[in-house]
Amino acid sequence: MIDIKTKKEIGYMAEAGKILASCHKEIKKMIKPGITTMDIDKFVEEYLKEHNATPEEKGYMGFPYATCASVNDEVCHGFPTKKPLKNGDIVTIDMVVNLNGWLADSAWSYEVGNISKEASDLMKVTKECLYRGIKKAIVGNRIGDIGYEIQTYAESLGYSVVRDYTGHGIGQKMHDDIVVPHYGKPGRGIKLREGMVITIEPMINIGDYRVTIDKNEWTARTLDGSLSAQYEHTIAITKDGPQILTDQDNL
Repeated sequence: MIDIKTKKEIGYMAEAGKILASCHKEIKKMIKPGITTMDIDKFVEEYLKEHNATPEEKGYMGFPYATCASVNDEVCHGFPTKKPLKNGDIVTIDMVVNLNGWLADSAWSYEVGNISKEASDLMKVTKECLYRGIKKAIVGNRIGDIGYEIQTYAESLGYSVVRDYTGHGIGQKMHDDIVVPHYGKPGRGIKLREGMVITIEPMINIGDYRVTIDKNEWTARTLDGSLSAQYEHTIAITKDGPQILTDQDNL
């Protein structure tokens, strides 16, 4: 069932989004060679506790951590580890914050030390894919308009778009019945209505779009071992255009 939120409910989600965005800004300061993704995971759990919020991912379908931490060829759902990040790595930290029963979801890719031009270009293109998709998240457009915008931009530059994982509706539960692929055809899919809240979270690969799943049954990585990046925001569909509930720029 597609859940339409009131302005008040979107406001509750925006408060969760502010905590999430501020947490990402603190993570950015921490990212350097030698830190571990387990260090980051522990920081996130403590940060959320200090702000009277909880990590929604922890325990979700058995997932054991507060964050997903995906390094280099890991596409999503990476497990935090005690392995130090090294110069040249890229890492995506994804989290869902629960504040008083209302959720916000955002992933962000970070560079570790000095990264290659190839990795830097991937991150720039992936972030641009996110914001191009957001611009299409307006009342009257369809879900396919978002995916088409992302896919055509990424593929025009020689990158591929992961098919196996998508954005989704979100509110008081992590996923509702809205599925937001990052590929597709314009004019197709559910029509966007005021009060919908969705995530847009493109995963873009340098090589093939296909993925394989690790033995932990969670972590997806690129089939060909190429680098992958991801950026994600939680977006409210409003009559005045898309409202980014996890915006880091206005804090």
